[in-house]
Amino acid sequence: MNILIIDGQGGRLGKLIIERLKEFQLSEYVTAVGTNSAATTAMMKAGASQGATGENAVIVNSRHADIIAGPLGIICADALLGEVTAAMAVAVGRSSARKLLIPTNRCNHQIIGASETLSMNDLAQKAAEQIRQLCAEK
Repeated sequence: MNILIIDGQGGRLGKLIIERLKEFQLSEYVTAVGTNSAATTAMMKAGASQGATGENAVIVNSRHADIIAGPLGIICADALLGEVTAAMAVAVGRSSARKLLIPTNRCNHQIIGASETLSMNDLAQKAAEQIRQLCAEK
């Protein structure tokens, strides 16, 4: 399975997800795409197989992913303080990949019913566990 992790800002959520996936010792290929170079760097340091930065990287890698994980904002134009372009949001939304969207309740996006008590570490753990389960089902 081709796993694509997309994140922006400082890349903390993507970094945490990749660290958890490494703990599970999955053999799957993990591609990290940051909306900026700081996010990409953080995810690469966490152990991603490869990384890229920017709008075109999101568009191209969304085409080939089996699983896409990242904050909810990756499907919302202008999210992450404007780092997600409309083209990025469309590419992720149109991808046939299974999308695991983490409700961070930031940038004016709030998921009603999402637990306010879960930390970013908890959310990353849940996302990594779901990815592991999907990989086991392949």
